[in-house]
Amino acid sequence: VETITDGVLTVATSPDFAPYEFYAIGEDGKATLAGFEMALAQHIADYMGLKLEIVTMDFDGTLTELGNKAVDLGMAGYSPKPERENIMDFSDIFYTGGQSFVCLESNKDKFTDLASTNNESYNLAAQSGTIQMDLAAEFSPDAQLVNLTKATDIIAELIAGKLDGAYIETVVAETYAINYPELAIVLDVPYEDAEGSAVGVSKGNTALLEGVNAAIAAALADGSMDKFVAEANELASGEIIEGLLD
Repeated sequence: VETITDGVLTVATSPDFAPYEFYAIGEDGKATLAGFEMALAQHIADYMGLKLEIVTMDFDGTLTELGNKAVDLGMAGYSPKPERENIMDFSDIFYTGGQSFVCLESNKDKFTDLASTNNESYNLAAQSGTIQMDLAAEFSPDAQLVNLTKATDIIAELIAGKLDGAYIETVVAETYAINYPELAIVLDVPYEDAEGSAVGVSKGNTALLEGVNAAIAAALADGSMDKFVAEANELASGEIIEGLLD
């Protein structure tokens, strides 16, 4: 398999999306990159007999680097959106998660259904460049939609009372709710193209794509993927950092 660096699998990620990718703080106070996509990245590298190198950046950066073929793979909670097909090839789906609308416990009574979110007096956020932003535009077109680059910024602004609500992936929202009991996951957001998560593969690298798909199939077949998700959720409920380390 041809990779950018011989014998190395270079993977771009944005570590602000627990339990997909984040930093877990150990008892020694040290931050270690964790998350079920990072466990899967290691599994893929091992499966293909390559050394893993993970490069951290913001979410939009992962799309750029992959499009420029500066990395072999992008793993940052990607859904296989058609508009991304010109910059990457998609692996098979390895995880399917739901979508949620979240707000503070203190104002959850305002939101009885998705129609109630569509109010021009509400400030609602989603992470820029994601499916959640598309869903916000679909279900809350009259609201003031705020594009934020990091999921952590969304949570911080919600808790600070600057936002009325936000669109966040369910498993990510559940992770935040463990650490911030004032958050409420109030509504399920229907998503017709609920295709789930895929690995972004450097476009046109057929052998690499085949290797990634074989590694994913193996992880799904032997229960490894379930284990990666369970372990990531467990770690994410402890002390974590989301976002780039200085």
